Formats: sequence, C-alpha cells, structure tokens
Amino acid sequence: MADLISFKRTWRIAHSEASLGWGGQEHRILAEINGFRSRGSQVWLIAPMDSQIFQRASQAGVPVLAQRFDQRSLLPFHILRLAWWLHRQRIEIVNPHSSRDGWMLTIAARIARVPLIIRSRHFDVPIPNKSLSRLMYKEWSHHILTTSPKITSSLISTFDLAADEITTLPTGVDLERFKPEGPKADFSAYAIPPQRPLIGMITVIRAAKGIQVLAEAVHLLKNQHGIEVHCIIAGEGPALEYVKSVVTQFSVETQFTFLGHREDVPDIMRSLGIIAIPSFHEAIPQSGLQALAMGVPVVASDVGGIPSIIRHGETGRLVPPHDAAALAAGIRETLEQKLQTQAMCRVGQQFVTTRCTLDAMLDQLDAIYRQHLGEC
Repeated sequence: MADLISFKRTWRIAHSEASLGWGGQEHRILAEINGFRSRGSQVWLIAPMDSQIFQRASQAGVPVLAQRFDQRSLLPFHILRLAWWLHRQRIEIVNPHSSRDGWMLTIAARIARVPLIIRSRHFDVPIPNKSLSRLMYKEWSHHILTTSPKITSSLISTFDLAADEITTLPTGVDLERFKPEGPKADFSAYAIPPQRPLIGMITVIRAAKGIQVLAEAVHLLKNQHGIEVHCIIAGEGPALEYVKSVVTQFSVETQFTFLGHREDVPDIMRSLGIIAIPSFHEAIPQSGLQALAMGVPVVASDVGGIPSIIRHGETGRLVPPHDAAALAAGIRETLEQKLQTQAMCRVGQQFVTTRCTLDAMLDQLDAIYRQHLGEC
C-alpha cells in the first residue's frame, strides 16, 4: 500500500475532453479524475454535455462543466468564460486531452494564470501544423504527458523538447478489477461450439484496429491448418458495418460474435484464450496491459507503443501489422506452445504488477505536480 503521508498534498485540477465517444482515452481521463478524487483532491471535468464522458462522470459524482468546443465563431467568448471559471474555482492544474479543447483550455488557463498547464497526447498520429502546434506543446504548456515512448520520441524530435519537459505515462491497471481470479462472462446465449479456443478483442471498432486482418487470419487458420477458433469482439464504433462485411467476405461469420459495448470487461477477459491486438497504429493499448495483469496471452501488432509492453517471446507475441498470415501464425503458436505461452504470461503479470498499476500512475502524476508546484 502506498504511504498515505505522500498524499497529504491535494490539488485543484480541471481536465477537458472534446470527444463525444467512449474509448481508451476517455477511460484514462476518468481513471485520473477518480484516482485523485479518492486521494482528496478536487477534480473537475470540462466536456460537451452530449459526450459519453460527461454523462459517465456526472453519474460517478464528478463535478462537471458543460462546454462546447465546436463553435469557432464564439471562440473568444468561450475562452473568456473558461478563464473566469478557472479563476473562480482557483484551479491549480489544467490538463486538456484533445486538440479542440486543448487550444481553448490552454489559452483560457494562461489568461487565468493557472500555475500548471499539462498537455496530454494519447495517439501517435501526424501533427498537421507543426509551427502552430509548437505554441501548444513547447511555449504554452509546462509539461507534456504521453501514453507511449513512441509518442514521446516523436514530440521530442518535432518540438525540440527537453527530457524534463515530457513524461511517458501509460494508463495504470486497476489490479482490484483486472485480476485472474473472479467470474467469467457467460456466452451461452451465443452459438459458440464448446471447446473452441476463444480469441478476443475489446476495443472501439475502427478500421485501424485491424479486426479485418483478424478475420482473414481466422480464415487462414481454418483453411490452411484445420484450426477453428471463435472471436469475441466487445465494443462499438464507426467501422462496425465495414468490419462485419469483411467477416462475411472471408466466410467466417459463424466464427465471430459481436457483443456490442460491455462493462464486464474483466469477466470477458477471464473467458478468453487469447487477446488479439492487430492494430495498424497504437499507443499503449489498455486491453494489452489488462490482459497481462490477468495472465491472458497476447498476440499484437509490432507498432507504436505496443512493443514497450508486449516484448516478443517474453511477455507475448508480436507480428507485423496488416499481415494476416503472421497473425494466424502467432495465434497458432500461442495455442500450441502451451508451456512457452504460460511462461510469457507469468512474466507479463509480474511486469504489470510491479510497474504499471493505477496507483503507480497516480504516484507519478503526483510527483510531476509536486515538481512544478511544490509541496505547499
């Protein structure tokens, strides 16, 4: 248990998020908010009223401020309104998480003279206007947070950041929820043949998540190796119909079950034989860390920040992105090489429980706050 004395310094923090959807980024924001609230800090969320994170935060008792980020003609008004609110609430730390809210909240925080402006970046995607974005990442923010070493390296080279201006901090795993012991999801309502290996993905369904590559891999496993698996896809997203069409194209629709959005993620993971992460680009996927914590084998793409947690042959298996044959081979090896797979799972569990817990993430954030704002 962490030393409670270290938590005596509490903070007044405002997070913002412009996205209307619900995915790993929004999970991370709410984890930070709830984590620091549990340690006695006062934490607010600024988000659109019709966003999922606004609704979930409200239901959890988090103080929220409704704010639209899509009205450019009213930008000066919104900035001044936010600056007044930040000043009135005596906010010490602001942390925007996306582009639109980042600009608005950062400018408002500078007007309000908020002592610490932190900018979080969750995805390794190109920055379109580097000269303008330099204001955000280099000139106006006091510290940058990223979720993977790849994003950190990219920002350092793009904006000439010093090492002490940026921190890599993957989302910590709540070990009370994501532990091997516990109930398993009941899939009896679905037509899944008994004893068939279950391959799972828990994700926002976008094209870049690579579910279509998994569909081709499942086709190859059956037609080239005589191995029939069943895929459990938990989540929703804009590419759902496209993904289903690809599953049909490869004639594996009887080997896929789409659950839709689910809250019982730990129960689902305990029911799976493998977690697949065939993404085309990725920071550090929370499902990967959660699977490691629970001792579930992982086969993932060798892209972005994934290799920093899935070390090939040590904590899991890595395959090239867009390569269905390699993904099929990785799944086959995981199923057939049982002793090696079990050894990787043990190493992966140790890695997460010693380095990637929710408490460890909160402690490191607290250290960053103290570094900039001191103890008092």
